[in-house]
Amino acid sequence: MILPILSIAPSPERGRGVFTTQDIETGTIVEISPVLVLDPEERAKVEQTLLFDYIFEWGDDLKSACVALGYLSVYNHSYTANCIYEMDFENELMQIRTVKPIKTGEELFINYNADPDNAKPIWFEAS
Repeated sequence: MILPILSIAPSPERGRGVFTTQDIETGTIVEISPVLVLDPEERAKVEQTLLFDYIFEWGDDLKSACVALGYLSVYNHSYTANCIYEMDFENELMQIRTVKPIKTGEELFINYNADPDNAKPIWFEAS
């Protein structure tokens, strides 16, 4: 499920990103998508490829990873994100939920550290 008000468009200095064509209230689930789970061996192989920047750590021990389908791998990082991603390990799903109101035309951001306001440095230079 991806809300029809979301679109992928150019994101300044970030390539592509996810944007909204309507205002979105706090607490709105904007996407629920399946994932492809990679065991630790598969994760190690994928980490040697371009896909490294697009996978998510997965599982309670964070040793596995997943490739998220839908728009999930296109959400850009922000240390002051307006969305959060939530993982459902049992059903192999991820969802994106807003944590701040988002105005028409704005980009939706997640914090790659999982917490919307976590300022811990990530693996690339980010704002």
